[in-house]
Amino acid sequence: MNPAPSDTPPPVPLSQALRYWLRLGFISFGGPAGQIALMHHDLVVQRRWMSEKRFLHALNYCLLLPGPEAQQLATYLGWLMHRTWGGVLAGVLFVLPSLLLLTGLSWIYLAFGDQPWVAGVFDGIKPAVTAIVLQAALRLGGRTLRNRWLWGLALAAFLGLAVFRLPFPVIVLAAGLAGWIGGRLAPAAFLPGGPTPHAAAPAPAAPAALIDDHTPPPPHARFRLGGLARVLAAGALLWGLPMGLLTAVLGWQHDYTQMAWFFTKAAFMSFGGAYAALPYVVQGAVAQYGWLTPVQVMDGLALGETTPGPLIMVVAFVGFLGGYGKALLGPEHLFLAGALAALLVTWFTFLPSFLFILAGGPLVESTHGRLGFTAPLAGISAAVVGVIASLALLFAGHVFWPQGVSGPPDLAAMALALGAALALIRFRRGVIEVIGVCALLGLLQRLA
Repeated sequence: MNPAPSDTPPPVPLSQALRYWLRLGFISFGGPAGQIALMHHDLVVQRRWMSEKRFLHALNYCLLLPGPEAQQLATYLGWLMHRTWGGVLAGVLFVLPSLLLLTGLSWIYLAFGDQPWVAGVFDGIKPAVTAIVLQAALRLGGRTLRNRWLWGLALAAFLGLAVFRLPFPVIVLAAGLAGWIGGRLAPAAFLPGGPTPHAAAPAPAAPAALIDDHTPPPPHARFRLGGLARVLAAGALLWGLPMGLLTAVLGWQHDYTQMAWFFTKAAFMSFGGAYAALPYVVQGAVAQYGWLTPVQVMDGLALGETTPGPLIMVVAFVGFLGGYGKALLGPEHLFLAGALAALLVTWFTFLPSFLFILAGGPLVESTHGRLGFTAPLAGISAAVVGVIASLALLFAGHVFWPQGVSGPPDLAAMALALGAALALIRFRRGVIEVIGVCALLGLLQRLA
């Protein structure tokens, strides 16, 4: 029995939707799980802009993509409701507050980081970040490593990065190939592993939604080859024009040009979220380009965890430190150099996410069945667990032995990391809460 028309919410004007997306950008703490749960509560349960099944169908597609799934989900839902500009503005407003906050915090970090109280705060934060990365590996492993095949891929990825120092793209490609082969040799081992961890169970007899289970896709959401070609052409222009200008004006080897190229590649390496992309960022931004140090990456990760928006926005911190530290606009324009770098890397990191949604959305809307090609993605997801574990090991080495493994261990940092890990994993405390307590303890230790 269909609900009465009066039960259906009224149409939502674009201006009202934009106010919601901007508000969401300021309050979207808690990482992707918290952000997706917040959107589910607001859009499915409270406002009824979207039915449960339509929300989950969009989410399942976003979970398959590299990049920040919560930002991509906001883009998808904004696009479904209000065409291309609705999707673009929803995605932009989701990350804009985080970009502005991280740019300001990055400057404060560099300008005042040598103050005793600031140094003490980050002394406490670094062990907490080590525990947070470990928790991310355990959480992803718990829902990904369902059999010995996937465990083997995770172990191989860990050894490949931590021991043999293989390039991160090689590990991702090898894992995808292994998943593709494994899907043919042992298909049952590479099937999807149950429902998504982000989604709540659908409520029985849910009231009608504006876009309901049986609402046909609007005209703009129907697949057309011409529409796909226009999206791809626009994406090529939006990527190629700034890249071409950077190369022509500054040269290919300039740091701004290399940032644009490097973070374009990073956008395609983030299967499994920001923690999956971080090893690639560390490998390139730290070891190859010298834009910042591993310890600074940990500090940036802590700032990213405590600000709203997708965690991958830590790239803005990386870019700011690179532009500021290398004085790319001269010693008299350090802040401007850092802010321009932060904006630049944000553009090239998030542009692929918009293209994935605007190009793939009509294909996804054309079928509401289960998406295929999961075996290679299962292999990549398993490898990501090992990659994140190797990142935790790298961070632990820098935090626990600040003078190198030949120097004395930092027992206070080890104790803080252990306490943070217990709080996160055993007692399920929130990330921001754990970072706050560890920051306070670090401050007290420094001032004692």
